[in-house]
Amino acid sequence: MKIGIPREIKPFEGRVALIPAACTELVRDGHQVLVERGAGADSGFSDADYESRGVTVVADADTLYGEAEMVVKVKEPVAEEFPRLRSGHLLFCFLHLAAQPQLMTVLRDKGLTAVAFETVAENGHLPILQPMSEVAGHIAAQVGAHLLHGPAGGKGLLLGGMPAARRGRVMVLGFGVAGEAAARSAAALGAEVTVFDKQPLRLGVARGVGANVTALYPFPDEVAEEVARADLLVGAVLVPGARTPHLIDRGAVATMGRGSVIVDVSVDQGGCVETTRPTDYGAPTYVEEGVVHFAVTNMPGAVPRTASEALSAALARYVGELAAPGWEGRRRALADAVNVRGGDIVLPALREAARE
Repeated sequence: MKIGIPREIKPFEGRVALIPAACTELVRDGHQVLVERGAGADSGFSDADYESRGVTVVADADTLYGEAEMVVKVKEPVAEEFPRLRSGHLLFCFLHLAAQPQLMTVLRDKGLTAVAFETVAENGHLPILQPMSEVAGHIAAQVGAHLLHGPAGGKGLLLGGMPAARRGRVMVLGFGVAGEAAARSAAALGAEVTVFDKQPLRLGVARGVGANVTALYPFPDEVAEEVARADLLVGAVLVPGARTPHLIDRGAVATMGRGSVIVDVSVDQGGCVETTRPTDYGAPTYVEEGVVHFAVTNMPGAVPRTASEALSAALARYVGELAAPGWEGRRRALADAVNVRGGDIVLPALREAARE
């Protein structure tokens, strides 16, 4: 199969779907791997690095999409890429279609097959999404700590506090992969961290993070009380394949102190805070109800070297499986991750979203 890796053109997206080392086995198995010129540059990988692994470097995106049978990229296609997609393509990338009805319509009308990274599930885990969620969680805590600084618009608070100065309070809503990473980073900075999750086992893990971490079930009164006290709120709620429900409404946001910060990691799926709206690294923040919001839709894009290496390690074997004939009958995890096929929306959560 001809496998194409385009250069990402979403604003401030430096990742590449497969680093050169991840292409070696695909080439060895007889696949022709194509990479667009400069696709790995922001992640620290040159065209020569790819060529040394037997990958063919093509001059531009039109050539790549024109020749490739499978297109493996990081982020969902943007408007400039729509004309390059065709019915014969197998598209494999992050899609988050529940929050992007226009893109869902485009892919359906193209008649192609689209498999989303974030809906590949094995044994209750999301193996491709997981490393990017972990990166995003760490970034959430780091960015939140910075945005609390006065020059960044925050309340002028050092998250870890000092002798004779209180620690900052961090609330993490959802203790999945992203929430755990955010909580661990915030706790390591010395903040007082409160985690909310519905799963008792996850609450047990959260409690073990450190003495400065409190783990609670999300009873509405408890959540409302903690929102009002939080200096930094990290939204890390995920409903695989579906739009994230708004669990924190505008009224709750208004109870936070002026200069507090919200980082909504779940923005890709619509966000778990009512006041969330998508941003990018060109203008990453805005203020609603006196609270600084950070809702960048590609948070890991800020650390492309780290993120590309982690993503490739999770991704490479699935690309190989998709490239083999009969993958839908042989690999349930991939068959169930198909979002769109031949003009039909096939993922149940997306069919529900399309009816709303």
